[in-house]
Amino acid sequence: MDYIIIVAGGKGLRMGSDIPKQFLPIGGKPVLMRTIERFREYSRTLQIILVLPKAQQDYWQQLCSEYDFRVDYQLADGGETRFHSVQHGLALIPDNADGVVGVHDGVRPFPSIDVIRNCYEAARTAKAVIPVIPVVETLRHVSEGTKPRGDYRLVQTPQTFDIQLLKAANRQPYNDCFTDDASVVEAFGYNITLIEGNRENIKITTPYDMKIAEVLIK
Repeated sequence: MDYIIIVAGGKGLRMGSDIPKQFLPIGGKPVLMRTIERFREYSRTLQIILVLPKAQQDYWQQLCSEYDFRVDYQLADGGETRFHSVQHGLALIPDNADGVVGVHDGVRPFPSIDVIRNCYEAARTAKAVIPVIPVVETLRHVSEGTKPRGDYRLVQTPQTFDIQLLKAANRQPYNDCFTDDASVVEAFGYNITLIEGNRENIKITTPYDMKIAEVLIK
């Protein structure tokens, strides 16, 4: 059995909005609904776990009623950090579960179906897989000067893992270096496999991103 944990904990501060960014509409439908629907489109049997701050859950339920949103999922409470939110999502997966679990940003509604499929299939053997895309602009370190962009990749989600590996890695004590799930698994001593992502798989964070999203949805 495969799972996807969709983490949606944004407050909308960089969006300049009182409404958390995952609830803002693109193409007439909230971002988070489009994200969930993309994974249901990938698989009818994928078990979806949504992790949402408790303070936002009533508003989310109102939106689900308003938009007649009927995709099946399990709901977990958000945690203090992304690491803790993923822990809460993992707790809904049986301890003896076998398969692949993905972790995805709730504000990334445009992962391609091919990328999702490739992430899950690669993780069946590689155990820890993340989608990345090349850096197309020159990078400059604030104190060390220009860096060769060919040495870097932009990291996306879904990040996919053997279920037992991610569960074990998430039993580690929290560390500030845990910026994503790959960093948690790396700290546990496991190598990460990189596969090609898709450039449209943007993380919607700013008003400019919303404008890009409106173009992509068309």
